[in-house]
Amino acid sequence: METISSTAIMICGHGSHDDGAVEEFNKLVNHMRERLPQYNVESGFLQFATPVIRTGLKKLIERGAKRIICVPGMLSAAGHLENNLPSEINNFAALHPDIEFIFGRDLAIDPQLLKATRDRIEECEATAATKVDRKETLLMVVGRGTNDSYANSNVHKVARMLWEGMGFGWAEVSYSDVAYPLVDEAMKHAMKLGYKRVIVFPYFLFTGILVRRIYAWADEAAAANPNVEVLNASHLNDHTQLLDCFVDRIEEALGGSNTMNCLLCKYREQVIRYESDVGTAQVGHHQHVSATGTDGHEAHDHDNPHKD
Repeated sequence: METISSTAIMICGHGSHDDGAVEEFNKLVNHMRERLPQYNVESGFLQFATPVIRTGLKKLIERGAKRIICVPGMLSAAGHLENNLPSEINNFAALHPDIEFIFGRDLAIDPQLLKATRDRIEECEATAATKVDRKETLLMVVGRGTNDSYANSNVHKVARMLWEGMGFGWAEVSYSDVAYPLVDEAMKHAMKLGYKRVIVFPYFLFTGILVRRIYAWADEAAAANPNVEVLNASHLNDHTQLLDCFVDRIEEALGGSNTMNCLLCKYREQVIRYESDVGTAQVGHHQHVSATGTDGHEAHDHDNPHKD
């Protein structure tokens, strides 16, 4: 990438009440600063943690940024990325008409993320006390779970590609919240299929309450089924291929090839069950700015059913 002093990078996180998740996100941001020394890089959270997004945007403008690339630190384009995050950035941009804001796309399903996922699963297999053939192994891929069927379907695509690509005997999909089946129900079903081993992989960027919930459900299933070996694989975290994917999203935004797949976005098309969501206005979660122009209160959420 060419050095452009007036161009800056804003990495936008979902946010979590969990200190470990915040720490992992900040670690990833520091990796990105090392990878992109030619740019000012800042970060902020949509909810649950500080600094909030507009705090980071203010810092970049104070350092002379005239163009800010806003990159979502999120795997899929669901409600937060399609609605809340654009609203936050658009509201801030309206107060700074002299600054160019470019909104990057989600990480999505990417060959680099699939390679990172493969590595996490192989790391898990390497720690096992026994040797079990993959044909006798069931892979359980766990997504966050949303009320957006398109985002939920991406977890199925990831699971299918890993199933075929890595040669597992079977693959199942479950979710940690909101969507069905949840991990506990899916594990009960998986245990009936006769596989010697089940590998549980949380398709998450960072740790948190939901990831720990996934492992707790997996451990409960293992205790109830001592004849089946259950292994818990690590989430993506700061894998090198994940960092490469972030860099690619920034390059896409800078090069003008920043294309998000909106064909099945429930806010733009009539998707089965969510027809009433078409044309829903973009609404932010918070009002972060007080009369003095500083962060008025701690980030909070009004409509999210889980608190991670």
